[in-house]
Amino acid sequence: MSLPQARYGIDALYLFPVFQTREVYANMVGEEAPAFDPDRPPKHWFDPGAAESSRRSVVYDSVLAVNTATGKPIVEKGAPVLDVLVLSKDEAATVNIPPVGTNIPGANVPSVPVPLRPLDVNEKLAFSASPMGGIVEVQNTDFQAEVPVADGFTAADRALIQKIANKLGV
Repeated sequence: MSLPQARYGIDALYLFPVFQTREVYANMVGEEAPAFDPDRPPKHWFDPGAAESSRRSVVYDSVLAVNTATGKPIVEKGAPVLDVLVLSKDEAATVNIPPVGTNIPGANVPSVPVPLRPLDVNEKLAFSASPMGGIVEVQNTDFQAEVPVADGFTAADRALIQKIANKLGV
């Protein structure tokens, strides 16, 4: 279900909670996170129903497609895209959160992307117009006039500027 706003973070689409640290996991779940396995990529979420699956693998239809070497979103036609994620049910059912610190072996690789709910017909993925750039957001096309484009102006801003320019004869 799309949110009644022009744009919002991709985290609004997450199917499962994301635990940034082992401490957050322990506080929210009520038990310590499993030991970090440096031979697996970091994974900050888990699917509580995956362990009961009758299949060996769990398929998630929508995750943000990322480059597995850099973790950066894959771009097609100027926009981030979605991909399918297949995990073993054991992998899907657990987290792999590295401890806080520097130079933690295995923590310097991109995390497993979080499964997303399907986009509604009036939603699309885009990059934020923020100065930081590269931040994926969800845009609600029902509010398209309020969504800034690359230069920071909305469609409504552009229409107003055009009217002013016409009035001034420029």
